[in-house]
Amino acid sequence: MAVLLETTVGDLVIDLYTEERPRACLNFLKLCKVKYYNYCLIHNVQRDFIIQTGDPMGTGRGGESIFCQLYGDQARFFEAEKVPRIKHKKKGTVSMVNNGSDQHGSQFLITTGENLDYLDGVHTVFGEVTEGMDVLKTINETFVDKDFIPYQDIRINHTVILDDPFEDPPGLSVPDRSPEPTKEQLDSGRIGADEEIDDMKGRSADEIEEVEAEKEAKTRAILLEMVGDLPDADIKPPENVLFVCKLNPVTTDEDLEIIFSRFGPIKSCEVIRDWKTGESLCYAFIEFEKEEDCEKAYFKMDNVLIDDRRIHVDFSQSVAKIKWKGKGGQYTKDDFREYENERDKPSKPSSLALKEKVKPKQDAKYDLVLDEDIEESQTSQSHSAKKQKKKKHHHSEDEEEDRRTKKSKDSERKHEGERCREKMKSEKKDRHRSRSRSQERDYPYSKQKDKYRDDFRVRDWDKKADRNRSPKKSKDKERSKYR
Repeated sequence: MAVLLETTVGDLVIDLYTEERPRACLNFLKLCKVKYYNYCLIHNVQRDFIIQTGDPMGTGRGGESIFCQLYGDQARFFEAEKVPRIKHKKKGTVSMVNNGSDQHGSQFLITTGENLDYLDGVHTVFGEVTEGMDVLKTINETFVDKDFIPYQDIRINHTVILDDPFEDPPGLSVPDRSPEPTKEQLDSGRIGADEEIDDMKGRSADEIEEVEAEKEAKTRAILLEMVGDLPDADIKPPENVLFVCKLNPVTTDEDLEIIFSRFGPIKSCEVIRDWKTGESLCYAFIEFEKEEDCEKAYFKMDNVLIDDRRIHVDFSQSVAKIKWKGKGGQYTKDDFREYENERDKPSKPSSLALKEKVKPKQDAKYDLVLDEDIEESQTSQSHSAKKQKKKKHHHSEDEEEDRRTKKSKDSERKHEGERCREKMKSEKKDRHRSRSRSQERDYPYSKQKDKYRDDFRVRDWDKKADRNRSPKKSKDKERSKYR
């Protein structure tokens, strides 16, 4: 249930839906068997849509079914099979072409696009391409004219039936070999399928070089148009402007204008200079009012000696002075230059400002205020800041006084403790001297007793000192002193 189509650009394998479309498959298989499709032109190629063939005359208006050979002209077409419904969903779907009255003959089409729903119910799907999708792509991308006819012939050279489940109907004559093509079939008026297309054939080396240079220039112009440096790839430079090069650096605009003005009135004469140093770059552009004057200067002034230099003159190829709107058609190059100049200028301080910058608040509205309001707000902020500083200064002085009083009290307490300890030591010595005898008798007992007394006194003194050191009592005492 498959057929191999050998074309001039490659081979295609078509699997047939013999169970769903038995009549259409029978017609197609038997036409292939009798070599009906040999040397048929692919006469309609619509890119990403369809490829149409099957007409032996190559016009798209001919063709007949296999039943015409069996039963005569009354059976030239057969009725379309619409059940079950098969859609044109994918590339490579093969369908019989409708003749306009829901009938089919020999012409068929192959889809080169996906989801072609508008073909459903009109053309009967009976197979699909399973091999040779690259060949299908090549045919899809071929060059065609306005009627979608390829400029170079693409033909079906031969058909091979790989599997045929149908028996040959009675009266079918099968040829022993493929028939030779007729002159009418081969004479399509187009480039032959076997002809090689060579544009440079019969041309000289200079002509070939010129053609290649033109192609290269065209591609560069297209690239500049895509970038936005040219308004159009086919734009031509003005014919009244001369390009003069190999100038002496001392040659000025006035010198060139005086020399070239003898050929006719000059609109402008400009020696191109370095934008930093102002030195001449040794070439210039001269614009005449008339093209005839420009041509005269071109023929007369080439290789002329000016300021001890042999100059070279040619027609200008620059389009820099042509005013045009760039991509989008809204702004010219001059507009962009003005915008860049304004952007580079230092911005002047405006007399208006935003309230949000003066007093940042949450959920604040941006209202415009004058500079006077800003100054008032700044002065009020400065006064409030000064008050806060004064408060902080007074607070810091009070803290320093408190620290000084605390230090002085601590030093007095230390001195009192030392004095108490000295007194206690002196009392101990007196007691030891006066009661030496009693102490000698009852030495261990008296020593422990004195020790306990001394410890008790020291503890009482430490407790008093700790109470006096508490910040609350010290502050109360200081306040009572000042009262």
